[in-house]
Amino acid sequence: ILLLRDPVDFIRAMDKAFFRIRLSGDAWHAMSADDQIHWIRQIGDLRDGLGFPLRIQDQVFAHPEKLLSHLRNDQSSASWVLEGFHKEYSVLLEGFIAGKEFSCIVIRTDEDHIVALPPTEIRKGSDVFDYRSKYLPGLSRKVTPIDLPEKDINAIRRECERLFHYLEFQVYARIDGFILPNGDICLNDPNTTSGMLPSSFFFHQAAEIGLNPSQFLTYIIHQSLSERTQYALFEPSWSNLKSRLYEALQQQKIEAANRKKIAVILGGYSSERHISLESGRNIYEKLASSDKYEPIPVFLTGSEGNHQLFILPIPLLLKDNADDIAAHIAHNVTHPVLDSIRKDCRHLTAIYGYDDAIMSPMPVTYAGLAEMVDGVFIALHGRPGEDGEVQSCLSEVGLPFNGSSVASSQLTIHKYQTLQTLKANGFPVADQLLIQKQEWKADRETYFQKIESRIAYPMIGKPVDDGCSSAVKILRSRSELAVFSNMLFRENPELDPDDAQMLGIKPSEEIPRKTEILFESLITASGARHFLEITGGLMTKWINGQLQYIVFEPSEALAGGAVLSLEEKFLAGEGQNITPARFAKDAFESQRISDIVKADFERAARILNVTGYARIDAFVRIFPSGEVETIIIEVNSLPGMTPATCIFHQAALENLTPYRFIDEILEFSFHERQSPHHV
Repeated sequence: ILLLRDPVDFIRAMDKAFFRIRLSGDAWHAMSADDQIHWIRQIGDLRDGLGFPLRIQDQVFAHPEKLLSHLRNDQSSASWVLEGFHKEYSVLLEGFIAGKEFSCIVIRTDEDHIVALPPTEIRKGSDVFDYRSKYLPGLSRKVTPIDLPEKDINAIRRECERLFHYLEFQVYARIDGFILPNGDICLNDPNTTSGMLPSSFFFHQAAEIGLNPSQFLTYIIHQSLSERTQYALFEPSWSNLKSRLYEALQQQKIEAANRKKIAVILGGYSSERHISLESGRNIYEKLASSDKYEPIPVFLTGSEGNHQLFILPIPLLLKDNADDIAAHIAHNVTHPVLDSIRKDCRHLTAIYGYDDAIMSPMPVTYAGLAEMVDGVFIALHGRPGEDGEVQSCLSEVGLPFNGSSVASSQLTIHKYQTLQTLKANGFPVADQLLIQKQEWKADRETYFQKIESRIAYPMIGKPVDDGCSSAVKILRSRSELAVFSNMLFRENPELDPDDAQMLGIKPSEEIPRKTEILFESLITASGARHFLEITGGLMTKWINGQLQYIVFEPSEALAGGAVLSLEEKFLAGEGQNITPARFAKDAFESQRISDIVKADFERAARILNVTGYARIDAFVRIFPSGEVETIIIEVNSLPGMTPATCIFHQAALENLTPYRFIDEILEFSFHERQSPHHV
């Protein structure tokens, strides 16, 4: 979807719609070698480019390296027209509507009433609400209900209900539209289904009446059975499924007291708080779908040494990001439209929801949690959580938790201490140098010389004690080193715009302020015939009184840039991970290499006393002699658990569904709490 403002925009849009890209020779040859590679990557991405294979005149290119070579060697062409095979044959042109954009889920209830849920206002970062804005957190905001007077909100709802009835929709629909400044309502996109990611309107609006995703899907299934039966010409063979589902719901409520209550701690106050929220929501949804656990979402905010915990109602759990949740906690207000809709849907929530569901955030202490729950799943990355601080608080009140002990967490969060410990035990690691803020402030020239005499450009700069990929940058010159140091050692929260532009900091990217920086040598192939970056998960179990490590098949990590970003690691549609990693073309040789790498991962985990589960990031060098070298970058004691993270792909190869993997993690935590080995 593109907004066309002039004829140039029109031509560009038609090219994009028909999967065509025009490239001038001058523009191509003006690019640096790195920029040319990045450009090829972009057009190979089907979301924004052409995908492969593609065509230039009669020549077909199925591989990006072939295209790169052709463009670099073709000096005769003044321009090229690249055409994709995934083309369209028609394009829809529409007049632009200037108004507030919204989306509204409409449902048909058990009593055959049509009810529009609270419409959501879409606040976009760009002119149009495209695929990326819909499904990547942070690119747009959802405001529920839409920020309008009560009469306008209800007018939107009535129009959506009227269209639902007119089009004879069944069960549910998602209806998109605009409300104009004069109050006119334009419904331009009725959909008989909806996206069902955690951030989708479908779950976002259902949460406002008190139903979590699992409960809302149960309602949808029950209502679908009812309507399929109602319109069937003959009584279907599955007509008893509706009553069986209803009986199962009643039995589930009876057995609810036997479920283990698990507090899922999410959010936090680090630069990884939004990823922590995504992980926590995923854990919550998996546990909520089980008959073994009753998850309780607990949002952590505050600061170091001053944690503030809040039990979240479902509507807050499904807000856009951690900052949005924190803002709603600070200014918690009720809305008359929401109260009215909840009243209309009271019979639904009574059947499919929890009888004691809260609708406002409730403050709680660690001691208070200990009286409410049987255990805790910490879904926090970076600080606090990965550093042992939350674990220490939970240990004091006697609550079992997932992941490693306090001591192991304190070690693995510190990237310098982690690698130096592994180095002392014979592991090859990057050369490291830890620099303090006072050295930067005291004498810049001495500061630069100390770093440059130890580590050559290009080098890696990173915070020493944050989670993975947070503010990790490749520094290729003294000027970039100076800018990076200035950013991390800055006094003010705001980034200098010129500094941010020089290092390619994205608008949504957060750079923490630190008192020390870790510099590392860049790991390269160094004569290896095959060199790749990998990430591998593991879990631990007690078997016959022995601690056993189950190391998963590692994934090959493919970065869009020089360093894997947080989004590429954890968000759907952003990163590419190949599982298992492509260590060699021959299957037996690939397995031989994988077994060596997995053994290295287990040895490292044992040295660092990592238990429960973890993710290890590393580079692997495979030399012509067949020698394999594993260079560990970092160890994450609380790996990301978003739906897209590759640890779930790896666990699947061990016949573990996402829920079973989470269940194994929790069971180990209960065993650890009772074990004499627990530290």
